[in-house]
Amino acid sequence: MTFVTHLKTSASTLMRTAAGAALGLGLIAGLVGGLPAGALAQTPAATSTPAPRAEGAGPALWVIRDADSTLYLFGTVHMLRPTTAWGSDRVDAAFDSASQLILEVSNPDDQAAAMPLIMQHGITPDRPLSTLLTAEELVALNAAAETMGLSAAQLDPMRPWLAALTLSVAPLAKAGYDPQSGVDLILRTRAAAAGKTVSGFETLDEQIRILAGFPEAGQLVFLRSTLEDFEDATVELDKLVDAWAEGDVAAIADIGVEPMRQESELMYQSLLVNRNANWANQIQTLLDGSGTAFIAVGAAHLAGDDSVQAILKARGVTVEIAPN
Repeated sequence: MTFVTHLKTSASTLMRTAAGAALGLGLIAGLVGGLPAGALAQTPAATSTPAPRAEGAGPALWVIRDADSTLYLFGTVHMLRPTTAWGSDRVDAAFDSASQLILEVSNPDDQAAAMPLIMQHGITPDRPLSTLLTAEELVALNAAAETMGLSAAQLDPMRPWLAALTLSVAPLAKAGYDPQSGVDLILRTRAAAAGKTVSGFETLDEQIRILAGFPEAGQLVFLRSTLEDFEDATVELDKLVDAWAEGDVAAIADIGVEPMRQESELMYQSLLVNRNANWANQIQTLLDGSGTAFIAVGAAHLAGDDSVQAILKARGVTVEIAPN
Protein backbone atom coordinates (compact mmCIF):
# COMPACT_ATOMS: atom_id res chain seq x y z
CA MET A 1 0.00 0.00 0.00
CA THR A 2 1.43 3.40 -1.01
CA PHE A 3 1.89 6.28 1.39
CA VAL A 4 -0.87 8.21 -0.38
CA THR A 5 -3.23 5.27 0.00
CA HIS A 6 -2.33 5.11 3.69
CA LEU A 7 -3.22 8.78 4.03
CA LYS A 8 -6.45 8.37 2.12
CA THR A 9 -7.68 5.49 4.25
CA SER A 10 -6.64 7.07 7.54
CA ALA A 11 -8.19 10.37 6.55
CA SER A 12 -11.42 8.56 5.77
CA THR A 13 -11.24 7.00 9.22
CA LEU A 14 -10.70 10.43 10.73
CA MET A 15 -13.73 11.73 8.87
CA ARG A 16 -15.93 8.93 10.15
CA THR A 17 -14.72 9.08 13.74
CA ALA A 18 -13.47 12.54 14.56
CA ALA A 19 -16.43 14.17 12.88
CA GLY A 20 -18.68 11.78 14.74
CA ALA A 21 -16.85 12.68 17.91
CA ALA A 22 -15.71 9.19 18.87
CA LEU A 23 -12.13 10.41 18.82
CA GLY A 24 -13.09 13.11 21.21
CA LEU A 25 -12.51 16.38 19.42
CA GLY A 26 -14.64 18.66 21.55
CA LEU A 27 -14.39 21.48 19.01
CA ILE A 28 -17.07 19.61 17.01
CA ALA A 29 -19.71 21.46 19.02
CA GLY A 30 -18.18 24.78 18.09
CA LEU A 31 -18.12 23.89 14.40
CA VAL A 32 -21.71 22.71 14.42
CA GLY A 33 -22.74 25.89 16.18
CA GLY A 34 -21.26 27.85 13.30
CA LEU A 35 -23.12 25.99 10.55
CA PRO A 36 -26.05 27.65 8.78
CA ALA A 37 -29.40 26.88 10.39
CA GLY A 38 -30.56 25.02 7.28
CA ALA A 39 -27.76 22.49 7.67
CA LEU A 40 -28.91 21.35 11.09
CA ALA A 41 -31.71 19.30 12.52
CA GLN A 42 -33.23 21.71 15.00
CA THR A 43 -33.05 20.37 18.55
CA PRO A 44 -33.40 22.11 21.89
CA ALA A 45 -30.40 23.07 23.97
CA ALA A 46 -28.92 20.48 26.29
CA THR A 47 -30.88 20.07 29.50
CA SER A 48 -30.24 18.43 32.87
CA THR A 49 -32.96 15.85 32.12
CA PRO A 50 -31.58 12.30 32.43
CA ALA A 51 -30.80 10.58 29.13
CA PRO A 52 -33.13 7.89 27.75
CA ARG A 53 -32.45 4.64 29.57
CA ALA A 54 -30.25 2.09 27.86
CA GLU A 55 -31.16 -1.57 27.69
CA GLY A 56 -28.89 -3.69 29.86
CA ALA A 57 -25.93 -2.11 31.64
CA GLY A 58 -25.43 0.69 29.07
CA PRO A 59 -22.08 2.28 28.16
CA ALA A 60 -18.91 1.12 29.91
CA LEU A 61 -17.74 2.79 33.10
CA TRP A 62 -14.46 2.37 34.99
CA VAL A 63 -13.33 3.44 38.45
CA ILE A 64 -9.90 4.33 39.87
CA ARG A 65 -9.50 4.51 43.65
CA ASP A 66 -6.89 5.16 46.28
CA ALA A 67 -7.17 5.92 49.99
CA ASP A 68 -8.86 9.31 49.54
CA SER A 69 -9.77 9.59 45.84
CA THR A 70 -12.38 8.06 43.55
CA LEU A 71 -12.22 8.80 39.83
CA TYR A 72 -14.85 7.50 37.41
CA LEU A 73 -13.87 7.16 33.76
CA PHE A 74 -16.65 7.29 31.17
CA GLY A 75 -16.49 7.23 27.37
CA THR A 76 -18.63 9.71 25.46
CA VAL A 77 -19.90 10.50 21.98
CA HIS A 78 -20.02 14.25 21.43
CA MET A 79 -22.88 14.17 18.89
CA LEU A 80 -25.94 11.95 19.36
CA ARG A 81 -29.50 11.74 18.21
CA PRO A 82 -31.88 12.88 21.00
CA THR A 83 -33.47 9.43 21.06
CA THR A 84 -30.21 7.52 21.69
CA ALA A 85 -30.63 5.52 24.89
CA TRP A 86 -27.50 5.62 27.04
CA GLY A 87 -28.58 6.47 30.58
CA SER A 88 -28.07 3.96 33.39
CA ASP A 89 -28.40 3.79 37.15
CA ARG A 90 -24.70 2.97 37.41
CA VAL A 91 -23.62 6.10 35.53
CA ASP A 92 -26.13 8.28 37.36
CA ALA A 93 -24.93 7.08 40.76
CA ALA A 94 -21.29 7.67 39.86
CA PHE A 95 -22.01 11.10 38.43
CA ASP A 96 -24.12 12.15 41.42
CA SER A 97 -21.37 11.11 43.85
CA ALA A 98 -18.77 13.34 42.19
CA SER A 99 -18.03 16.91 43.17
CA GLN A 100 -16.38 17.72 39.84
CA LEU A 101 -16.81 16.88 36.17
CA ILE A 102 -13.76 16.72 33.90
CA LEU A 103 -14.29 16.80 30.13
CA GLU A 104 -11.85 16.96 27.24
CA VAL A 105 -12.58 20.67 26.96
CA SER A 106 -14.83 22.55 29.33
CA ASN A 107 -16.31 24.87 26.68
CA PRO A 108 -16.71 22.96 23.39
CA ASP A 109 -19.71 25.04 22.31
CA ASP A 110 -18.17 28.43 23.14
CA GLN A 111 -18.38 30.23 19.81
CA ALA A 112 -16.71 33.36 21.19
CA ALA A 113 -13.65 31.30 22.13
CA ALA A 114 -13.64 28.98 19.11
CA MET A 115 -14.11 31.41 16.23
CA PRO A 116 -10.92 33.49 16.74
CA LEU A 117 -8.92 30.25 16.95
CA ILE A 118 -10.54 28.87 13.82
CA MET A 119 -9.84 32.14 12.01
CA GLN A 120 -6.21 31.98 13.11
CA HIS A 121 -5.54 28.33 12.32
CA GLY A 122 -8.18 27.48 9.73
CA ILE A 123 -8.36 30.41 7.30
CA THR A 124 -5.71 31.15 4.63
CA PRO A 125 -7.07 33.54 1.97
CA ASP A 126 -3.66 33.61 0.29
CA ARG A 127 -3.83 29.85 -0.37
CA PRO A 128 -7.49 29.16 -1.23
CA LEU A 129 -8.91 25.72 -1.87
CA SER A 130 -9.54 26.66 -5.49
CA THR A 131 -5.76 26.62 -6.04
CA LEU A 132 -5.35 23.22 -4.38
CA LEU A 133 -8.23 21.18 -5.83
CA THR A 134 -8.98 20.02 -9.35
CA ALA A 135 -11.97 21.35 -11.29
CA GLU A 136 -13.81 18.07 -10.63
CA GLU A 137 -13.08 18.30 -6.91
CA LEU A 138 -14.33 21.88 -6.81
CA VAL A 139 -17.62 20.73 -8.34
CA ALA A 140 -17.91 18.09 -5.58
CA LEU A 141 -17.00 20.69 -2.97
CA ASN A 142 -19.72 23.01 -4.21
CA ALA A 143 -22.31 20.22 -4.24
CA ALA A 144 -21.46 19.29 -0.66
CA ALA A 145 -21.48 22.93 0.42
CA GLU A 146 -24.91 23.48 -1.14
CA THR A 147 -26.41 20.86 1.19
CA MET A 148 -25.40 23.21 4.00
CA GLY A 149 -26.76 26.33 2.35
CA LEU A 150 -23.25 27.41 1.32
CA SER A 151 -21.12 27.43 -1.81
CA ALA A 152 -17.59 26.38 -2.68
CA ALA A 153 -16.67 30.08 -2.84
CA GLN A 154 -17.61 30.52 0.81
CA LEU A 155 -15.41 27.58 1.82
CA ASP A 156 -12.57 28.69 -0.46
CA PRO A 157 -10.52 30.59 2.18
CA MET A 158 -10.55 27.61 4.57
CA ARG A 159 -7.53 25.42 5.12
CA PRO A 160 -8.26 21.85 3.97
CA TRP A 161 -8.59 20.47 7.52
CA LEU A 162 -11.29 22.98 8.42
CA ALA A 163 -13.23 22.53 5.18
CA ALA A 164 -13.09 18.75 5.62
CA LEU A 165 -14.20 18.79 9.22
CA THR A 166 -16.99 21.28 8.50
CA LEU A 167 -18.27 19.19 5.60
CA SER A 168 -18.02 15.94 7.53
CA VAL A 169 -20.15 17.33 10.36
CA ALA A 170 -22.94 18.60 8.09
CA PRO A 171 -24.45 15.23 7.00
CA LEU A 172 -24.31 14.00 10.59
CA ALA A 173 -26.24 17.05 11.73
CA LYS A 174 -28.79 16.61 8.93
CA ALA A 175 -29.21 12.96 10.00
CA GLY A 176 -30.24 14.11 13.47
CA TYR A 177 -26.91 14.03 15.30
CA ASP A 178 -26.49 17.10 17.46
CA PRO A 179 -23.94 18.16 20.10
CA GLN A 180 -26.80 19.41 22.27
CA SER A 181 -27.83 15.76 22.62
CA GLY A 182 -24.21 14.64 23.02
CA VAL A 183 -23.01 13.27 26.32
CA ASP A 184 -20.57 16.07 27.10
CA LEU A 185 -23.00 18.96 26.95
CA ILE A 186 -25.70 17.03 28.78
CA LEU A 187 -23.30 16.11 31.58
CA ARG A 188 -22.00 19.68 31.74
CA THR A 189 -25.55 21.03 32.03
CA ARG A 190 -26.32 18.52 34.76
CA ALA A 191 -23.11 19.41 36.58
CA ALA A 192 -23.90 23.12 36.48
CA ALA A 193 -27.40 22.48 37.82
CA ALA A 194 -25.93 20.44 40.68
CA GLY A 195 -23.22 22.98 41.49
CA LYS A 196 -20.34 20.74 40.45
CA THR A 197 -17.00 22.13 39.27
CA VAL A 198 -16.43 21.66 35.52
CA SER A 199 -12.96 21.62 33.94
CA GLY A 200 -11.17 20.20 30.90
CA PHE A 201 -8.04 18.15 30.19
CA GLU A 202 -7.38 20.29 27.10
CA THR A 203 -8.28 23.66 25.62
CA LEU A 204 -9.99 24.44 22.33
CA ASP A 205 -6.71 25.93 21.14
CA GLU A 206 -4.87 22.66 21.77
CA GLN A 207 -7.50 20.62 19.92
CA ILE A 208 -7.54 22.93 16.91
CA ARG A 209 -3.74 22.89 16.73
CA ILE A 210 -3.78 19.09 16.47
CA LEU A 211 -5.64 19.21 13.16
CA ALA A 212 -4.03 22.42 11.94
CA GLY A 213 -0.62 20.88 12.56
CA PHE A 214 -1.01 18.09 10.01
CA PRO A 215 0.93 18.66 6.74
CA GLU A 216 -1.11 20.24 3.96
CA ALA A 217 -0.83 17.07 1.85
CA GLY A 218 -2.49 15.06 4.59
CA GLN A 219 -5.16 17.71 5.08
CA LEU A 220 -5.97 17.58 1.36
CA VAL A 221 -6.34 13.81 1.48
CA PHE A 222 -8.69 14.28 4.44
CA LEU A 223 -10.76 16.75 2.40
CA ARG A 224 -10.85 14.60 -0.74
CA SER A 225 -11.87 11.55 1.27
CA THR A 226 -14.59 13.58 2.97
CA LEU A 227 -15.98 14.61 -0.41
CA GLU A 228 -15.92 11.03 -1.69
CA ASP A 229 -17.68 9.65 1.41
CA PHE A 230 -20.02 12.59 1.96
CA GLU A 231 -23.24 10.67 1.34
CA ASP A 232 -22.27 7.78 3.64
CA ALA A 233 -20.96 9.78 6.59
CA THR A 234 -23.43 8.38 9.13
CA VAL A 235 -22.86 4.68 8.48
CA GLU A 236 -19.75 4.15 10.62
CA LEU A 237 -20.97 6.52 13.31
CA ASP A 238 -24.23 4.60 13.64
CA LYS A 239 -22.23 1.41 14.18
CA LEU A 240 -19.97 3.09 16.68
CA VAL A 241 -22.85 4.58 18.67
CA ASP A 242 -24.58 1.20 18.85
CA ALA A 243 -21.40 -0.41 20.19
CA TRP A 244 -20.86 2.40 22.69
CA ALA A 245 -24.44 2.31 24.00
CA GLU A 246 -24.12 -1.43 24.57
CA GLY A 247 -20.78 -1.09 26.38
CA ASP A 248 -18.97 -3.08 23.68
CA VAL A 249 -15.47 -1.65 24.11
CA ALA A 250 -13.90 -4.23 21.77
CA ALA A 251 -16.19 -3.13 18.94
CA ILE A 252 -15.32 0.51 19.58
CA ALA A 253 -11.65 -0.40 19.18
CA ASP A 254 -12.38 -2.33 15.98
CA ILE A 255 -14.44 0.46 14.41
CA GLY A 256 -12.85 3.63 15.74
CA VAL A 257 -9.29 2.84 16.79
CA GLU A 258 -7.67 -0.04 14.90
CA PRO A 259 -8.30 1.30 11.36
CA MET A 260 -6.42 4.47 12.23
CA ARG A 261 -3.61 2.53 13.88
CA GLN A 262 -3.22 0.32 10.80
CA GLU A 263 -3.28 3.12 8.26
CA SER A 264 -1.51 6.11 9.82
CA GLU A 265 0.86 6.02 12.75
CA LEU A 266 1.01 9.82 12.68
CA MET A 267 -2.73 10.24 13.16
CA TYR A 268 -2.89 7.43 15.68
CA GLN A 269 -0.15 8.94 17.81
CA SER A 270 -1.35 12.54 17.45
CA LEU A 271 -5.08 12.03 17.94
CA LEU A 272 -5.04 9.20 20.45
CA VAL A 273 -1.80 8.01 22.07
CA ASN A 274 -0.18 11.36 22.89
CA ARG A 275 -3.40 12.76 24.27
CA ASN A 276 -4.13 9.60 26.25
CA ALA A 277 -0.71 9.80 27.88
CA ASN A 278 -1.26 13.45 28.75
CA TRP A 279 -4.62 12.67 30.33
CA ALA A 280 -3.11 9.76 32.26
CA ASN A 281 -0.60 12.23 33.72
CA GLN A 282 -3.44 14.49 34.83
CA ILE A 283 -5.37 11.58 36.30
CA GLN A 284 -2.34 10.59 38.37
CA THR A 285 -2.11 14.17 39.61
CA LEU A 286 -5.77 13.97 40.63
CA LEU A 287 -5.00 10.80 42.57
CA ASP A 288 -2.40 12.72 44.56
CA GLY A 289 -5.27 14.87 45.82
CA SER A 290 -8.58 13.78 47.29
CA GLY A 291 -12.27 13.67 46.44
CA THR A 292 -14.51 12.20 43.76
CA ALA A 293 -14.45 13.21 40.09
CA PHE A 294 -16.38 12.03 37.04
CA ILE A 295 -14.16 12.05 33.93
CA ALA A 296 -15.93 11.96 30.56
CA VAL A 297 -13.82 11.75 27.37
CA GLY A 298 -14.34 10.45 23.83
CA ALA A 299 -15.06 6.72 23.78
CA ALA A 300 -12.16 5.88 21.44
CA HIS A 301 -9.71 7.10 24.08
CA LEU A 302 -10.91 4.32 26.37
CA ALA A 303 -10.59 1.46 23.87
CA GLY A 304 -7.65 -0.42 22.40
CA ASP A 305 -4.09 -1.22 23.43
CA ASP A 306 -3.11 2.40 24.09
CA SER A 307 -6.23 3.51 25.92
CA VAL A 308 -6.06 5.76 28.95
CA GLN A 309 -6.74 2.72 31.15
CA ALA A 310 -3.96 0.69 29.51
CA ILE A 311 -1.45 3.50 30.03
CA LEU A 312 -2.46 3.87 33.68
CA LYS A 313 -2.25 0.12 34.27
CA ALA A 314 1.24 0.04 32.77
CA ARG A 315 2.21 2.67 35.33
CA GLY A 316 0.89 0.58 38.19
CA VAL A 317 -2.47 2.33 38.63
CA THR A 318 -5.41 -0.02 39.24
CA VAL A 319 -8.35 0.60 36.91
CA GLU A 320 -11.46 -1.51 37.45
CA ILE A 321 -14.80 -1.87 35.73
CA ALA A 322 -17.33 -0.04 37.89
CA PRO A 323 -19.84 -2.37 39.53
CA ASN A 324 -23.44 -2.39 38.32
